[in-house]
Amino acid sequence: MEEQQHSTRVPAQCPACGGDLAITRLQCLNCGTELSGLFVLNALARLGEPHASLIALFLRVRGNVKDMERELGLSYPTVRARLEEALQAAGLERPRAGDEESLAVRRREILDRLERKEISAAEAAAQLRELHNRR
Repeated sequence: MEEQQHSTRVPAQCPACGGDLAITRLQCLNCGTELSGLFVLNALARLGEPHASLIALFLRVRGNVKDMERELGLSYPTVRARLEEALQAAGLERPRAGDEESLAVRRREILDRLERKEISAAEAAAQLRELHNRR
């Protein structure tokens, strides 16, 4: 008789220190083959509750916020706000127009300083990387 397998949600943070967790072993439920290595979860897989359930509902209703309103019993602005929170928690929020403009200005300043030889190519690359990572 086959052993009954149950699944639980993979924790995203270490219960002791709060650091990110990585998966180091995978096993096939069909044949038992095991893989070991360092497997990192993507942003959506690391998403905790209640954000994960909200994104799952969004996908289930095919992005129809009106259906989400009905199912959750919440107003449109509340559903939109919760979706924005979930997207932000997943690192998927859209940059605001002002943010994009200020990034473009900052990039241009870095390139102008490089062109005037005020900074080295390595310094410019490091500053551009830092800008990109802040997004």
